[in-house]
Order: sequence, then C-alpha cells, then structure tokens
Amino acid sequence: MIPDAFGVIAIANLVLVGLAMLSDLGLKPSVVQNRRGHEGVFLNTAWLVQIVRGLLLCALAVFISLIIGISRALDLAPHGSVYADPSLPYVIAVLSLTTAIAGFESTRLLEASRNLQLARITRLDLASQIFGFVLMIGWASVDHSIWALVAGALATSLSRMTLSHVWLPGLANRVQWDRSAFVEIVRFGKWLFLSSVLYFIATSGDRVVLGALVDSRTLGAYAIAFLIYSSIDQVLTKIIVDVSFPALTEIVRSRRHQVQEAYYRFHFAIASVAYFCAGVLAISGGAIISVLYDQRYQQAGWILQVLALGLLTVPYRIATQAFLAFNLGKSYFYLQSVRVVTLFVALPVGFAVGGFAGAVWGVVASYFSSIPLVLIYARSVGLFRLRSELRPIPVMLVGLLAGGMVRFAATRILH
Repeated sequence: MIPDAFGVIAIANLVLVGLAMLSDLGLKPSVVQNRRGHEGVFLNTAWLVQIVRGLLLCALAVFISLIIGISRALDLAPHGSVYADPSLPYVIAVLSLTTAIAGFESTRLLEASRNLQLARITRLDLASQIFGFVLMIGWASVDHSIWALVAGALATSLSRMTLSHVWLPGLANRVQWDRSAFVEIVRFGKWLFLSSVLYFIATSGDRVVLGALVDSRTLGAYAIAFLIYSSIDQVLTKIIVDVSFPALTEIVRSRRHQVQEAYYRFHFAIASVAYFCAGVLAISGGAIISVLYDQRYQQAGWILQVLALGLLTVPYRIATQAFLAFNLGKSYFYLQSVRVVTLFVALPVGFAVGGFAGAVWGVVASYFSSIPLVLIYARSVGLFRLRSELRPIPVMLVGLLAGGMVRFAATRILH
C-alpha cells in the first residue's frame, strides 16, 4: 500500500472526528455524573439523541465529500496536496457510514463506564478492533488499495455497535423521550461541547494545516508516525476518561477529603507508562519505523521521535477529568483555548523558520502550552503536590535505556 493512502485516510478521519467533536454533547460524562444516569428514561433519551446525532453527522460528511469533489473538479484544491487526491471525496463518503453506525451503539457502554466496568469495555473494544483488522488484512491480501483501510474501519464500527447490544449487561434500549432528561444533558454538556470543538482543533489542526503545506507523501509519513504515537496516547487517554473521571466523581461526591490521594494514585500509574513509552520512542522511533516499513516511509522515524515527547503531557489530562468532577467545565475550555492558540502560532512559525521539521516541533510545543494553567487550576482545588509530580520522572530514564536496547536489537535485525 502506497504512503499516499495513509495521507488520504488521515484527512478523511479528521473530517469525521472533527464533525463528531464539533457536535459533542458530552453524553458519556452526563450519564456518569448525573444522579439520574441509571434511570431507563434518561438512558433512552440519551440513546435517541445519540442516534439523531449520528445520522446528521453522516449526512454532513457526505455533503463535505461533495464539496471537496466539486472543489477538485473546479481545480480549486492546492496542486499536489491531499485535498487534490481523486479518492478523497469517495473515502469520506463511505467512511461517513461509521458515524451513523456508532449512533446506534447501546447505552450499555455508558452504563459500563458509570459502573467502572473497564474490563468489559476493553474486551469489547479489542474484539471489534481484531475483527476490523482481520477483515482489513484479508482485503489487502487481494487488493492493495486504500479501500482495505476503509473496509477495516467499517467492520470495526459495525462489530462494536453489535457487541454493545449483545455482549454487555444493562438496559435494552428503546425509543423514548423525556424533555427534563434532555435539558439536563444539554446543561451539563454545553461547556463540554465548546471544549470539544477546541480539543478537535488542538489535536487535529496539525494535519489539517500540514495537508495544505506539504505533499501527500510527506503527510503520509507524518500520519504513520502520528498513528504509532497516538495508539499509545489514545489507550492512556481512554483509561483516564473511562476510569479516573467516574472514580474521581464518586470520591468528590462522598469522600472529598480523599480526592488528592486518589488523584495522585492515578497520576503515578499513568505517568509511569507515559514517561516510559516516551523514553523508548524518543530513542528508538527511527529504528522501529525501519523494521516495520520500507524505505519509502523512513521519514516517519524522526517524526515519531519528536512526537514521543508529547506523551510527557498525558498525565495532566487526569487533572482535566478532576476539574470536570468538581464541575469546573470552564477550566477545560480555557485549557483547550491556550493549546489551540499555541498550535496555530507555533506550527506556521516553525514551518517558516525550519520547514517541515520546524512545523513538527511547533506541534509538540502546543502539547506543553497548557500545563502551567493546569497546575494553577490543580492548586486552586487542592490537587497539586510537587513531590508527587516528580515521583514518576525516573521511569523515563528506564524508558530511555529500554529505547537504546530496542534500537540495538532493531539494528541487528536489519543487518
């Protein structure tokens, strides 16, 4: 499969993720935090909202694919960019089905999050990912086109939706509407909606801007490096959101004096993994790419090494979940605002000064920009403790040593 395909998929996924985040009403946090989150009428109302949202997102994605197709036909897309690729509109249109499918996922997934049933959710996600991966590999074995990646995404989405209804315990959903439940969902979700808009821009703006600055092959290399980086980032973030938020919410409700201790237990566990992985990838990122990919993809090696530094910021996302548990939704909005502003200043300045490499360093700088504000907010709610912040740092040194071992082993494999 050629590198250009990964660049096209990266932009198509950005469109879909962007639409999802630009319409995020915070259904999961609403169910987790709300006192009515276990009631059937509340869950069914949330399910109906979720279905309507999924169908609207699908329609919007198809409309965007038409706009991109028309722009290309009128020769308005930048020549040589991903947006000029003839397959992009079709890929977006077909992948839009994943948003409609996701809308029909059972609220049993939300109940499982509320009840801290992480093992069940993890097994379901793994099963759906494996199903999608197997189908993708099978397709790619007979057709080395971008449609193997698209088929894998559709299979993953469809299997996750199906398993959510038949595998998890909980309420069997039916169409039901309750205005008071809807009002409560919207009231809690308004700041999350605004924050999600900024979070999407902060986490996806790099590829949107780079898609117009560099060619498909370069963006494809960046997408591969980002895929490896984000696979770790997303796993840790999922644990943070699925475990720390409901746990900290319950502690804030009933045992507020224990919040700091619970917070730093989560922080140490997540930081240890994040710092270790950052150390490994910072040293061995190039070697890992050399083993996994051929010469066409080698540029992704140094990109991965630079992006790896962003993992050092992952533990601070636990603080944002704690702020939500304290009902400080505005703080999350302000944190994302700082990151967005930094991204759209640092990336183009970095590109102007140092070319593509400077732009990548600008992206990483944006990851760190909101940390000072996180620490200020953490101190204001009694969460900050310097000794506990520094405690996981030695784990990064272990990661650096492990990265050296990985690089040595990869060199031996290649030679």
